[in-house]
Amino acid sequence: MNNQNSAKSTAWLDGAAVALSALCLVHCLLLPFIVAGLPLLAQFYEGHLHAQMLIVVVPLSIVALGIGFRGHRNRHIITNGATGLLLLIVGATFAHAYLGIFADRLLTIAGAIVLAMAHYRNSILARRHRRAAIID
Repeated sequence: MNNQNSAKSTAWLDGAAVALSALCLVHCLLLPFIVAGLPLLAQFYEGHLHAQMLIVVVPLSIVALGIGFRGHRNRHIITNGATGLLLLIVGATFAHAYLGIFADRLLTIAGAIVLAMAHYRNSILARRHRRAAIID
């Protein structure tokens, strides 16, 4: 019963993490076109959303991937998740401050894709582990 509850929380956390990665990807891809197409909005966009999103994305991803790992023990998912998080963190901090907006966006998009794929695979393996635990 405990495995079922942790697998359900993993599915929810992985789903939330994939949704946040998708939101980040949409933000990175569409915002430049919106700002370029509507110069009026450019004067209102002075903040840096990537750094603020890390406050939610990093802990959520660590918890979701950690819970899933306890069941499936697949180290590749943890490695991919850590790589995606690292790309996001470097893009939102170092690249944004020192390398410019292009490097920031490139690293953030790559990180969001890698992290979303890790969460998707984590969700699939957690579901398989849950099914195997029910059968046993």
